[in-house]
Parts: sequence; structure tokens; C-alpha cells
Amino acid sequence: MRLVLLGAPGCGKGTHSAWITEELGIPQISTGDILRDAVAAGTDLGREAKGYMESGGLVPDDVILGLIRERLGQPDAQKGFILDGFPRTIPQAEGLQTMLSEQGLDLDHVVRIDVSREELVSRLTSRRVCPNCKAVYNMSFRPPKQDGICDACGQPVIQRADDQEETVLSRLKVYEDQTAPLVDHYQTRGVLAVVDGNQGFDETKRGIQKALGV
Repeated sequence: MRLVLLGAPGCGKGTHSAWITEELGIPQISTGDILRDAVAAGTDLGREAKGYMESGGLVPDDVILGLIRERLGQPDAQKGFILDGFPRTIPQAEGLQTMLSEQGLDLDHVVRIDVSREELVSRLTSRRVCPNCKAVYNMSFRPPKQDGICDACGQPVIQRADDQEETVLSRLKVYEDQTAPLVDHYQTRGVLAVVDGNQGFDETKRGIQKALGV
């Protein structure tokens, strides 16, 4: 299955990608992970991306698409994949479609996890992470057992800078401006399903399973 998960920061893409990966045996692929891995490995595209990242510039679409092409060519992605956080813009979506078409492939599903703005702000500003083991908590509905301390490794949890309210509002504005138009793009192509992500985990999971037919 070739799947794109769409949704604003905080909608639960990463959380739901985890069970999809486990149940379907396909990898979750995020541009952030790809960029970090390519930079760490020192590949040609990684070195090129690093230059843009260190100068504070956006990594161009052709570099991102090149990295995606390399990742989709790896053995674990041959049965399918989940794209999380990509594409972000219409040009990236068109580039992805061209890349797949060259191989005689297409996307099977695009699922949008729809969550209200108020709920997104609440979720993101309540999020805490462990800088040591990367465990993620939410002070509203999944806090650590001991206040402020990671259950897994006992280190203090922190609020990331990009989860502070002013930054959250800015991130949501960027999403609405750049990524939300993808909803119309994929709706026009007839591959979009929308799932209500304001519900609890189990209800949202059932909605995604129904959309995927699994």
C-alpha cells in the first residue's frame, strides 16, 4: 500500500503511522528523518541539503524529491510506504506523482486526519518530550506517572521550543498556507479520505482502517 497521511502538526500522523507500519509491514517515511540520515551518512544529496540547512534556507524541492526517490528505492519500501509530512506543497505533490508514474505506480490512499485548530493548539502546547530517550507525553491526556519525569528513563521531560504557543500558532499558519491546498489537490484526484481526528485514539484508528479498507 502506498499511502500519504495529511494533517496539521499535532493531528496524530506519527502516532497512527506507528500502528499502520506494524499492521501492514510498510515503513513510515518522513522528510525530517530522511534529511537527518542523509546528512549523517554524507551522501551527495545529504551534503547539498546540509548546506541549505546550515545557512538557514529551505531545502529546495529537487533535493527533497531526490532524497525521497532514494528512500523509496530501498528494499523495505518495495511493498509500499507511508509518507508522513511529505508532500507539503502542490509542486512537491506533482513531483511525487511524476516519480511514481515513471515506475508505473500510483498512490493508493491519501488520508487527512482532520483536527480543529483549538484542539491542535491544546495538544501541541501540552506536549512534553524526553531529551534523553525521545519518549513523548501529553500533560492533558498522557502525562508521565511522576510529574515532569520520563517513565522510561527517569530524566526530566521538557517542552520543545516549537511547542510553545506563539510558535505553535506560527506553525499552524504555515500549514494552512502551504499544505492545506493539498486537500483540494487530492480530492480532485479522487484519492482523498477525511477522518475525524478530534475523537479518541481508538475511534480515529477505526476511521483510518475504514478509509484504508483494512
